[in-house]
Amino acid sequence: MDFNNLKSISSSFSTTEKMPVLFLGHGSPMNAIEENIFVDGWRNIGKTIPKPNAIICISAHWETKGTKVTALQKPKTIHDFYGFPQALFDVEYPAPGSPELASEVKNLIKTSDIDLDKMWGFDHGSWSVIKFLYPNADIPMIELSLDVYKTPQQHYALAKELSALRRKGILIVGSGNVVHNLRALNWNEPDAGYDWAYEVNDTFKNIVTSGDHQQLFNFVQKGTAYNLAVPSMEHYLPSVYALGLQEKNEQVTIFNDKLIYGSLGMLSFRIG
Repeated sequence: MDFNNLKSISSSFSTTEKMPVLFLGHGSPMNAIEENIFVDGWRNIGKTIPKPNAIICISAHWETKGTKVTALQKPKTIHDFYGFPQALFDVEYPAPGSPELASEVKNLIKTSDIDLDKMWGFDHGSWSVIKFLYPNADIPMIELSLDVYKTPQQHYALAKELSALRRKGILIVGSGNVVHNLRALNWNEPDAGYDWAYEVNDTFKNIVTSGDHQQLFNFVQKGTAYNLAVPSMEHYLPSVYALGLQEKNEQVTIFNDKLIYGSLGMLSFRIG
């Protein structure tokens, strides 16, 4: 399909001021039904952003072989967890999908083949946080998957291919956690972090504020602390997507910067 002839969703949107980009440290699914400082942070940041025409979410909870994008009119709410109260399973986020935007993403990305997926939906990495930004569920949303075969540098490069959408009123959100080691959680320390967790969180903040993105690509090779904080890549990579969309001299605002239960970092940031 010729991208120039594509009757895309964003072609009907007027050119806008450049939309911000978000990375949201989503933490436990229970945040979706609780009132706490993190929920407040998501709500408050939502109030600072113009209402988007559509949302693209890169969630830690959708890993695939190859890159996929949801292409459904009515995506289902996925409750991809177990052992939680029924009230959490009862939550639905009935935002519309956008096959048109999915097709545009497929055509916009030149360095990878993108599959249009009609099986997935909204996993809790997306709906558990987006519901606080846009509780009316009235903004079309799609998800972009994490290709397990790509390196951090390749994910970063793919993100850059989406940058034109920011000027079409499309909000791009990465949802994960930079410090995320569930095996090391200390339930006796709800308001504290291990020394290694603080070290990694501080290093990451320095990368964000300095703009030295080269450090993102070998982050877990920096030492033992980094292997502990990022034992697998899926929760880290959404932050790489967000930073891949940062343009020169764009301001970054950090919020929800707190370590909990020893080994879970809730750090979030807004670009632009």
